[in-house]
Amino acid sequence: MRMREWVILTGNSNQPLAQKICERLGKPLGNAEVKRFSDGEVFVEIGENVRGRDVYVIQSTCRPVNDTLMELLVMIDALKRASAKEITAVVPYYGYGRQDRKVAPRTPISAKLVADLFVAAGATRVVAMDLHAGQIQGFFNIPFDNLFASPVTLDYVKKEVAGLGDLVMVSPDTGGVERARAFAKRLNASVAMIDKRRTAPNVAKAMNIVGEVEGKVAVIWMI
Repeated sequence: MRMREWVILTGNSNQPLAQKICERLGKPLGNAEVKRFSDGEVFVEIGENVRGRDVYVIQSTCRPVNDTLMELLVMIDALKRASAKEITAVVPYYGYGRQDRKVAPRTPISAKLVADLFVAAGATRVVAMDLHAGQIQGFFNIPFDNLFASPVTLDYVKKEVAGLGDLVMVSPDTGGVERARAFAKRLNASVAMIDKRRTAPNVAKAMNIVGEVEGKVAVIWMI
């Protein structure tokens, strides 16, 4: 059976990353024009024939998250209407991932809303990296792949940091302790945690450090 043809496209969030991926794969970057109308609306025009093809759209929903997210959704919709066979959204950074549960009365679960938007736009698969919370995968009713950067990161720590002294993996909050512990096990390091309090969005205060860090080389795992 002949494999379907495939194409890689990108928006404006991180074109150098998309170009490097294409160079690694030996595949040219497809032609897609993402512009703005005078009122700021996103306009997309796909310059490739994608009918019956598998399309991979590389677009991090990073800052400005609303703009990059909307670019991605409009691109997916354009590809769906152009009869692409499969549309895979490759989202290295999944915006709104921190809002994965209700933290107070009358607050949203925005990570679920974004998942619904992907599906409604026409994505058939999503690929992300190091989700803020693994349960976000369950918000989707289409295939979802959560890739991990830990092999590359651990290799870097072993080469560049491990020789500086005793290591301690520090989690910035309780939610990251499990990840910090997993990395510490592979690095033969100890674990510590920062006890912090959030007083407002993007405002956090470190109250205490749980664990021994004195005289050690601390690696703070901020994923």
